Amino acid sequence: MSRLTQGVLLLLFGGALLRASFTDLYLRYVKEGLQPFLIATGVLLVAAAVMTIWYSFRSSRHSASEEHDHAPGVGWLLILPVLGLLLVAPPALGSYAASQAGSVVAAPVGDSSYPPLPEGDPAELSILDYASRALFDSGKSLSGRDLRMTGFITTAPDGKPMLARIVLSCCAADGRPIKLGLSGSAPIDVPADTWVEVVGVYTAQTTKDPVNNVDVAFLEVKTWKEVPQPKQPYA
Repeated sequence: MSRLTQGVLLLLFGGALLRASFTDLYLRYVKEGLQPFLIATGVLLVAAAVMTIWYSFRSSRHSASEEHDHAPGVGWLLILPVLGLLLVAPPALGSYAASQAGSVVAAPVGDSSYPPLPEGDPAELSILDYASRALFDSGKSLSGRDLRMTGFITTAPDGKPMLARIVLSCCAADGRPIKLGLSGSAPIDVPADTWVEVVGVYTAQTTKDPVNNVDVAFLEVKTWKEVPQPKQPYA
């Protein structure tokens, strides 16, 4: 592969990375906090590309140095992933990924007690925080409050709806679901991957995730409504 080809490919990769980093597209791949690192990587790739292209033109008068490059066409196949990033916005991981992977094990807070719930009625809470409080605090910090959570609908093995969110450690490749059983006025006959906002109260009901046999908490739903997918679909 010639230096010019290398430079153009680096420029395309860097440009695609910067484009994704300055839009919401990068949130389909990594956690929000990694945006500065993506921008820095994109800038470095573009700088390397510019230097490579400049060096290629500077040395182009030495034609002999380029005559041995017999397969530049193969190198251009590397542009396909860039075109995919530029032209195709992949959907965030959803119900299929949640059904194939076991629920995240909600960790206890430790020796200290759980902090008070956020102010407001209902209190805004993440699915992961609710599951941790429900399973390891016996709902003590949840009792007596209406709770609001947002997630997508996935289906339990018995066909009943569950509320889920994909939890990332770093990027979508390591995404794992946190699942929540729904009782009460749960959204029935709602298509999988539909994003909903539910308001409910703590219930001591639990079940086991058949994929990895971990405890899954339940929420007793009072009301729910369909909502657009949030800007940051991952937890």
